[in-house]
Amino acid sequence: MEKAFTSPHVLSERLDGPFDARTIAGYDPDAFEVIFRQPPALRRFRAPMAGGPPLAGEGAGALVMLDRFDSDAASVWTGATSGADLVRRIGILPGFGEQKAKIFAALLAKQFDVRPNGWREATGDHGVDGSRRSIADVVDADSRKAVRAYKQQVKEAAKSG
Repeated sequence: MEKAFTSPHVLSERLDGPFDARTIAGYDPDAFEVIFRQPPALRRFRAPMAGGPPLAGEGAGALVMLDRFDSDAASVWTGATSGADLVRRIGILPGFGEQKAKIFAALLAKQFDVRPNGWREATGDHGVDGSRRSIADVVDADSRKAVRAYKQQVKEAAKSG
């Protein structure tokens, strides 16, 4: 969890020039991958985030930002007309499946007061106050431990049947 939230800062330090969608979209995909993989690597499991041609890897998100959101990441949530629309808009981004989109929408609501109508319903269990199910509920070391414990329980339950 921590890596996901620190990697954008590290990436900004590694890039030459401004850290924005246009810069990232303009990078050669192979050169961008080298930047991602240099120690410490910014993402352990890169393949699920791959966006395919014309720009592979995390850089594909920059193309979505340019094409769909006019390079304005905040417009992903400021332009949402409902909770369901917010989840849909987040889900447009490469690497965001349905669950991750719901979690991110719940994080925006719980920690940044981004609460379009219907956000709780749209985020499912992640919208429940104090659920301690995902990063949306992490605000300190204790809540982080509780989320990790919950995730471990889910993994163990899946293993046992």
